Amino acid sequence: MRKRMRWVAAAGIVLALAGCSANDSGGSSESAGMPMSADTKQAVPNQGGPNQGPANKEAPDSKAGSGKAPAPAGQPGIADRKLVRTASLELTAPNVADVISQVRVITQGAAGYTGQESTQEKRASVNVIVPAERLDGVLDQLGKLGKQIKREVTATDVTEQMVDVDSRLATQRASVERIRALLARATSVSEIASVESELTSREAELESLQKRRESLAGSVAMSTISLQVKAETVAAAEQSRSGFLGGLADGWDAFLTFGGGLLTVLGAMAPFLLVFGVPAAALVWWLRKRRRPAEPAMATASDLPSAPPLD
Repeated sequence: MRKRMRWVAAAGIVLALAGCSANDSGGSSESAGMPMSADTKQAVPNQGGPNQGPANKEAPDSKAGSGKAPAPAGQPGIADRKLVRTASLELTAPNVADVISQVRVITQGAAGYTGQESTQEKRASVNVIVPAERLDGVLDQLGKLGKQIKREVTATDVTEQMVDVDSRLATQRASVERIRALLARATSVSEIASVESELTSREAELESLQKRRESLAGSVAMSTISLQVKAETVAAAEQSRSGFLGGLADGWDAFLTFGGGLLTVLGAMAPFLLVFGVPAAALVWWLRKRRRPAEPAMATASDLPSAPPLD
């Protein structure tokens, strides 16, 4: 009986141990399959590669440096560039004079003025000077006065020239002030004359730099438009004169131009030929006529027989 109880107790202990081991393995498998919570993720350190931590730390710096780098010290930015803008515009219109009149009105309305102008019956050219900030608007208005054939806008960067002239101006002003201080301390006549000569030279150079600075500033502030206007008939004739027939017509015109120039030269020489040529021709004729009788006399004397020698 006791042996049987011992076996039963041993079997119970074995079954209990087997159940505990099964529970431990199931719990461990469940814990391995369950997703990690946010707190667990925060508690667990990064198990990635060794470069992941530094990469995450460098991300803000890379974002911060992705913007454009500032302009180097002493150099103006894009917004501070000094540009000299010029434009050229070609139009065709039925009436050239009316277009030129409207050009003057548009120019005055834009606080500008007109420069060199040449107006004929069927063609005209004029220089329009307007503030640089109104260049595009004035071009749009002028382009509506007729049929636009060509429109070009150019810009020249003179920022470096402006910076160089400003630097030289500052240096030259300081130099002039130093020479003036020396002139105030000069005592002898020779010293005063020498210092005054140097001061005059440096003041002249300073004035030249100031004029150049003003010229550059004026070119930046005002823009020039070279406007050409042609009558529609002239433009049509120029367009039709192309190919072989156009070359033939141009050659004929060149021949007529050459012939007209040659006739002009001959007409200018005609008075001189009448005044000096006719007397000169008469004098030559008279001289030739005077020489004709002398030639037979000389021939007769040469034809006489010579005397025989004396023994």
